[in-house]
Amino acid sequence: MLDDIYNRRILELAAEIPRIGRLPAPDATATAHSKLCGSTVTIDLAYDGERVTDFAHEVRACALGQASSSIMARTVVGRTAEELRAVREAMRRMLKEGAPAPEGVWEDLKVLEPVREYKARHASTLLTFDAVVDALDQIESKRAA
Repeated sequence: MLDDIYNRRILELAAEIPRIGRLPAPDATATAHSKLCGSTVTIDLAYDGERVTDFAHEVRACALGQASSSIMARTVVGRTAEELRAVREAMRRMLKEGAPAPEGVWEDLKVLEPVREYKARHASTLLTFDAVVDALDQIESKRAA
């Protein structure tokens, strides 16, 4: 059954993660960590007040965390805070409540649907989404202050 979650496409995404590294002057940095498996994702985000303008990350995670981070890195630039919060919620609902996978520009996340059957793998799959929303929250807090 683990072959379902570690399928060829997930392994391809994990092997080809774009935007690895750090930004020289991010608007926010956030780290998400799974206590269960030890996976960690640290992201740097540049945001112009309306959309993500740049993104980089360091991913120390299992293949599932790497695959979701890979999809995030391919899709995040140009997205709004509202859209990124919505995709995190859609992923959470897909994994925990059996909701459908995100669609549109995020449709590659469908490859992660089999993870819903493995609760111990949910946290690592959601790390990149949690880190991005944390960074957006930091940016909004700074702007409100």
